[in-house]
Amino acid sequence: MAYGDRRLLRACCTVLVGGLIATGCAGAGDDQRKPEGKGSTSTTPVPTGASTTAPAPTPTALDFTPDPKRAPKTEAEARRLALAVVAGPDAWAPGYVKRTPYLSDPDYWPVLGANCSWETGTRPASVLASVTAYSEVPATGGKGVLRVAATVTVHRTESDADWEMASTLEEALNCPDQKLRDGERVTGLMSLGNPFGVGGNATAHDALREGGSYLNDAVKGKQFYSWYQSRLGQITVATVVKGAPGYQEMSDATSIGTSQAQVQALVTMLQRAEDQLEVQS
Repeated sequence: MAYGDRRLLRACCTVLVGGLIATGCAGAGDDQRKPEGKGSTSTTPVPTGASTTAPAPTPTALDFTPDPKRAPKTEAEARRLALAVVAGPDAWAPGYVKRTPYLSDPDYWPVLGANCSWETGTRPASVLASVTAYSEVPATGGKGVLRVAATVTVHRTESDADWEMASTLEEALNCPDQKLRDGERVTGLMSLGNPFGVGGNATAHDALREGGSYLNDAVKGKQFYSWYQSRLGQITVATVVKGAPGYQEMSDATSIGTSQAQVQALVTMLQRAEDQLEVQS
């Protein structure tokens, strides 16, 4: 096993055993941000640290030293970085393929409205670029279509990225039930935030997990819904899974759950972001 593979395995194990898998106190969730993009609520967010519970912190530093010269400063630079970081189907697990369309529109930016429905908004000036890659596992063997997505958002500053994490935690608190689009919604959303060193988070400056139930008018019954998001400096990365018949989140003796693939895609993006931004030895 190569060094990079060992590093990924260790990071995935850290996330899986940490607080990111647990569902906790606040609440939000879909493909790029909820409907198909990355956005923010219409409410004023609370700083991330103020909305997390307090397990015993780990007094170690994140092994990441950014190089200011490598930080993107223009929209073009940010989009190139986002495209280099975003996780395609190969970063998830065998069996995942590209959806059509595969990449989000460069100007697409959903916003959670006051009525708890996701709407098309305008990308804020604090965001240089945001890219989402859509993947899926096609229907097979009696199982439904499992749809997933990965999003990379490049902010102008680290503070801007931190506020995005805070507003994401606020979304589920303010709107535990959300309309993604016609015929699709998520309910019973809860979220848990873990800054670095809290709840097992040893992979990013900040991390959160949202979970709830996914309902699609075209699919019988409730399915699980899972959103993971992490921040590394001025970049946030997120992965989302909308459950489908025949799939489960956690692994058992007969099958691998979707959480393992979701965490692998998330950690892959964090590693790619480090490679793009850190000081070169």
